[in-house]
Amino acid sequence: MKVAYADPPYVGNAARYYRHHPDYGGEVDHEALIQRLCDEFPDGWALSCHTPSLRVLLPLCPPDVRIGAWVKPFAVFKPGVNPGYTWEPVIFRGGRQPRGRGEETVRDWCAVPIALQRGLVGAKPDGVCFWIFAFLGLQPGDELVDLFPGTGAITRAWGKWQRQLWNVA
Repeated sequence: MKVAYADPPYVGNAARYYRHHPDYGGEVDHEALIQRLCDEFPDGWALSCHTPSLRVLLPLCPPDVRIGAWVKPFAVFKPGVNPGYTWEPVIFRGGRQPRGRGEETVRDWCAVPIALQRGLVGAKPDGVCFWIFAFLGLQPGDELVDLFPGTGAITRAWGKWQRQLWNVA
């Protein structure tokens, strides 16, 4: 199975957070990104976003997407922002379906604290990555394409995830 994970700069935030990053290329064309995910990754994909962008992104998605929630038990609170942004949506499509009742059911949410000092705003902690991999039903030998590698956290977590599964099998 070949799937993709996309964690682009969130709608309207590219210039504010990533202007000085060497890979900065301006605002992401999310419509083109979602079309690419659908065209190139029919087995499945996941797209991280923030709550204000849901009204923009969901109309661009096919009707069979699911929304998962990364809940942040510890989050950074910004002055003047109330309520705080303490969860992030992840839009999922496809993935491997469970083969029977013996397989563990994956929740449509995870509770994982934010990653601090990872070198880039928005870097995902391993726990979030592992939840995304489980949500998509990934197994050792599957191919995961990280469309926005940033710090490389997803690729490192993918290696850890596969090693854990190989050691269990």
